[in-house]
Amino acid sequence: MTTLEATNTPEKVHEETIGGRIFRLARQSFDFKLGLTVAALMIVMSVLCPYLIDISPTAINVKAKFLPPFPLEGWQVGHVAGTDQLGRDILMRSLVGLKNALVIGVLSVIGMFCLGSAIGMISGYYGKWVDLILMRLTDVQMAIPVVILAIAILGVTRPNEGLVILVLVLAGWPAYARVTRSVVLAERKREYVRGAEILGASNFRIMSRYIAPNILPTMGFVAVLDVARMMIFEAIFGFIGIGIQPPTPTFGNIIAAGTQYLINAWWITVIPGLILALTLASINLMGSALERARNKVIRGLD
Repeated sequence: MTTLEATNTPEKVHEETIGGRIFRLARQSFDFKLGLTVAALMIVMSVLCPYLIDISPTAINVKAKFLPPFPLEGWQVGHVAGTDQLGRDILMRSLVGLKNALVIGVLSVIGMFCLGSAIGMISGYYGKWVDLILMRLTDVQMAIPVVILAIAILGVTRPNEGLVILVLVLAGWPAYARVTRSVVLAERKREYVRGAEILGASNFRIMSRYIAPNILPTMGFVAVLDVARMMIFEAIFGFIGIGIQPPTPTFGNIIAAGTQYLINAWWITVIPGLILALTLASINLMGSALERARNKVIRGLD
């Protein structure tokens, strides 16, 4: 066994074991099981129902407008959650909106994670003027509110899924950069990093091969909660009219269109809101369970 292997192996095993212990503890939690079950159910419904049920989320049928949901008087078979002001099925539109929100939330978090972690790792590893410049850039980005950034970018273009993801990535990467930098500053002084430097390993190899795996347990749990946060922002953008544009259904534009019918057709707004709230609650349950498990492991309670 080489000096580098002998130095690095205990550290890697330790960090990998921590990640496994955290996940094992979280899986034992009722909150995690409940959140995972509900989230899985919502994801399966949003993916499969548009293909299994022959109802278009965008087809207009004026004769069937304002149908109430089951079991209210006047509901029709095939429209369990009722219809909107144009006769479009609320449940199908909500499920398509959920799928769009999940795709945007997950892809945004992946983008934030990759960009923020790369910048934070470079900043923490090289230090000095590199750290100063990158952290000042991070501070400037954090000072710009998400909605203001969204208006500046989405307000002057025709918003689509790609642009919404871009805005969320630009708004969210600084948090990942700061967390990554703090972890790298601690890892930079560890013996396995010094051993790799002595043996002539390149900076890129040290960061990607040895330091990066130690960041994943910390950043992974932050990312779970951020998926829910990005879904909320996506809904906000749609509600104020700068998100994905109709006729593509999103939670924001569905709820916004139904606000003027709240008294006589409350289901247009309430049912999509309930589906969104249920999905967000399930994701937050999983994230909270992972965070509690992580704190127990760090404190040596497991």
